[in-house]
Amino acid sequence: MPIFRAPDGTRLAFHLRGEGEPLVVLPGGPMRASSYLGTLGGLDAHRQLVLLDLRGTGESGTPADPATYRCDRLVDDVEALRRHLGLERMDVVAHSAGGSLALLYAARYPRRVGRLALVTATPWALGRPATAEDRLAAARMRASEPWFADAFPAFEAWLDGTGDFDPVFLPFFYGRWDDTARAHADREEAETNDAAADVYGAEGAYDPEATRSALARVTAPVLVLAGGADGGPAPALARRVADVFPKAEFVVQPGAGHYPWLDDPQWFTRRMSAFFA
Repeated sequence: MPIFRAPDGTRLAFHLRGEGEPLVVLPGGPMRASSYLGTLGGLDAHRQLVLLDLRGTGESGTPADPATYRCDRLVDDVEALRRHLGLERMDVVAHSAGGSLALLYAARYPRRVGRLALVTATPWALGRPATAEDRLAAARMRASEPWFADAFPAFEAWLDGTGDFDPVFLPFFYGRWDDTARAHADREEAETNDAAADVYGAEGAYDPEATRSALARVTAPVLVLAGGADGGPAPALARRVADVFPKAEFVVQPGAGHYPWLDDPQWFTRRMSAFFA
């Protein structure tokens, strides 16, 4: 397991999957260990995945200052990884909350990004969170599922603030609620640093207007991939992210939830490998 140091001395780890040209992968959660990404549906057969454990997660160390869990502060860690890898420019995949980190990195270091793929990326950095309405609209698409009757009221209560998070509605985050999805969901609590997640989007983390302005000058090719059954972000919101960039492709993976490489690995890998070819 390779180790490098952040500018503040925090010990950071990353994991290599496959061989070939490096492809840096930023995890979501926020602040979930990169192990949940697996091989991104077999993308490691096409590129060497460099899966970063953000500080305080996975095999990475805990920082002396918890305020450095904030998303904008993590940009320095991503840049330290690029330097450690010796890359003039790096190709990047960012998932979910990691999308905001990737957006801030591209805004600050536009010339260091080769190609960027935002996978079901949460655009908090652009001031555009997923809405409860979007999430409920996506959830209603699953009304024929046998678990829907129990899951939907709990999901609705959680979104309107009258109920707590309940694992009963986890199926809404997956395009297929099968054994693979259940095992993946069961690991989330153990893989996530909840205290760090609370800091990730703390006050001051984002400046949406400045970020949009900076991203309008990014010349790197960008792929924004949304899940057809995902509500956070819904495809319409993901398309607005693509509109920020001068050279962006937008694609919807049919029937996919928030973890599209689990729902249809072949579709996901084929589309991603073509973009990074």
